[in-house]
Amino acid sequence: MILSRPLARAALGLALAFAGSPPLRAEDAPHGHPPAEARAAPHGPEGRRLPPDSTTKQSITLPDGRTLDFTATAGSLPLVDEAGKLQAEIAYVAYTVAPEAGRMRPVTFAVNGGPGASSAYLNIGAIGPWRLPTGGASISPSQPVTLASNDGTWLDFTDLVFIDPVGTGYSRAADGNGKAYWSVDSDAATLAAVIARYLRVNDQMAGPKFYVGESYGGFRGPLIAEKLQEEIGVGLSGMVLLSPVLDFGWLEVPRANPWGYVLKLPSLAAGALERSGTVPTPALLGESEAYASGPYLADLLKGPADAGAVARMTEKVAPMVGLDAALVRGQAARLSTRSVQREIDRAVGRVASAYDTGITGWDPNPDAVQSGFEDPQLTALQAPLTSAMLDLYARTLKWPVPNMRYELLNNAVNHGWSWGSGRQAPEVLSNLKGVLALDGKLRVLVAHGFTDLVTPYFASKLLLAQVPAYGAGRLSLSVYPGGHMFYTRPDSRAAFHRDVERLYAEAVKARDAGPAAIPTERTRDAP
Repeated sequence: MILSRPLARAALGLALAFAGSPPLRAEDAPHGHPPAEARAAPHGPEGRRLPPDSTTKQSITLPDGRTLDFTATAGSLPLVDEAGKLQAEIAYVAYTVAPEAGRMRPVTFAVNGGPGASSAYLNIGAIGPWRLPTGGASISPSQPVTLASNDGTWLDFTDLVFIDPVGTGYSRAADGNGKAYWSVDSDAATLAAVIARYLRVNDQMAGPKFYVGESYGGFRGPLIAEKLQEEIGVGLSGMVLLSPVLDFGWLEVPRANPWGYVLKLPSLAAGALERSGTVPTPALLGESEAYASGPYLADLLKGPADAGAVARMTEKVAPMVGLDAALVRGQAARLSTRSVQREIDRAVGRVASAYDTGITGWDPNPDAVQSGFEDPQLTALQAPLTSAMLDLYARTLKWPVPNMRYELLNNAVNHGWSWGSGRQAPEVLSNLKGVLALDGKLRVLVAHGFTDLVTPYFASKLLLAQVPAYGAGRLSLSVYPGGHMFYTRPDSRAAFHRDVERLYAEAVKARDAGPAAIPTERTRDAP
């Protein structure tokens, strides 16, 4: 999840001392295969506040009728400095399936975004063994929080480890002050260290390794992959970047800059298609994409004082996005997200979510010129997701934490984030290009929802086109009906599962096939 993206100019913190590979100690004993009843692991270094790890045996029924038996571990990984002093406790939930004889199962590390979001969205919303049903055109904070077996879980083809960065979930800095971890670089260094530690502790260094990150978690992905490759000595076989930001400079633009309107126009057009009863597809949005990056951009550059440009844009944009021509003309065809949220269903007094324009809620001030409203998806999900995670921890995973607050979305992290020094907005397209260039076997899937105005899919489509030919066949973009959390829709969740399972199969096959081939000029040009 992305809450907001203030481009603070504070200097980046130094990489943490524990970002390397500290020697194993007693608390590093692997979890192994516990007995059927829950068990507790040793508590670890002095000063830990979180309870000992809890491991239980679980099972779910998959859509094809198969029963999937797995082990669930809820606990924390202590991060220590070179002197062995506790620096932070990183809470995690791991789901593992017994491997077939002679084969190691892939393991996937899952991280959400914000910055300041816990991994609950991916865990019980998208890919974990259980899912909180939240689909539909509106969300109730008081809805039931009973979890159901997830028909889109990735556990049928990979083990899953959900990680909460410092300040989210139950993860905390040992001294209570997490600001040292709240910067672009130190955050990536910490998470790379956590991934490396889990692999060592659980003897999974030799198996296939993957990463999935949602929203700012997608931004984290190339940074973490780079640190694992170059600083720790761990290579990922693949990454899934879900509704990511690849370059904040493309999204954090002043109102006078036309680029933000270009990137959002196809998503606005997708929302209009949905409201007319048509499911958006790449083919149907081809016209809006071509118009956005062509005539629309050219007319935007002429400025709002050019009456002819405004008239041309109004005539084209209004029917494309399904809004009144007078509104479009009044904003000189430069539609703000906030106004679109309110105008889509203003006639019935409802506002749309910026994360998915297909989800709406009541406008608290429908008769006001301007209305302050919470997002009907992001804010409405906070109560049911939090309650469901607390219930999952306490009753199913047998890991209650009664004396600490669970942080689903921590605004203190978001507002306290350090985005780096200098005048350039942070971006990870360069890092993505670097990890793809260094590892000719690495596969990456970027996934978006059509109706997301927060991280519009068109931004990623245009940015990925800037990756040189060495990424061909290994870097792909998939866009599904829905918004930022498109996986709440059953058909999109199923399609996403198929696409990811295919990527994993290709990545594991490439990993096991020997040295990567270097494409010749002829193969580069082949269709």
